[in-house]
Amino acid sequence: MQLEVLNIQGEKTGRMVELPDAIFAAKPHHHVLYLAVKQYLAAQRQGTHKTKTRNEVKGSTRKLHRQKGTGGSRKGSIRNPLYRGGGTVFGPQPRDYTLKLNKKEKDLARVSAFSIKASEGAIRIVEDFQIQPPRTKQFVNVLEALGIDAEMKKVLFVTPDYQESLFLSFRNIPTVNGSAFKDVHTYDILNANYLVFTEQAARLFQQAQEPVEAE
Repeated sequence: MQLEVLNIQGEKTGRMVELPDAIFAAKPHHHVLYLAVKQYLAAQRQGTHKTKTRNEVKGSTRKLHRQKGTGGSRKGSIRNPLYRGGGTVFGPQPRDYTLKLNKKEKDLARVSAFSIKASEGAIRIVEDFQIQPPRTKQFVNVLEALGIDAEMKKVLFVTPDYQESLFLSFRNIPTVNGSAFKDVHTYDILNANYLVFTEQAARLFQQAQEPVEAE
């Protein structure tokens, strides 16, 4: 798969980048995609939720009235879950939501996500550029030149490594997320409407290891 490299004015530079078909034309594995997204979202949870049981809430342990002869039901404690201020039955308790995926599953999920975006025609490659000093408006102008409305569409901007001036330029744009090439996650890919690679970042695919393929 070949894509044209565009400059920051959105014009063709005459250079092409070869993106490996083993990644961008692979058959998506939807179940592994589901697992990767589930793992990512689960990792965002702190798991510190807590409700008190009847043994933990405040209240007297005195029996409210005698067992028989009142015409009412038996009442052993004011901390009974049936009463206001009583304990909670089967409420949430602190827990770890972490899910484990092995490396092959993570790689396959990432390949599947890239393949889906390629099939949607949602990948752009822009020449390497810098914004000094960082300016949000200038970065928005670059996206508009690439045919992307940053107010309406989510963008994942991928660079070969962390580039402070660029990342500072788009950190105030809520629809733009940035990532270094080695840190791109399946969730970030699927959550974006467009993937924008700098030319240097796109050429790193040619150096990457051969991805796993779905059976």
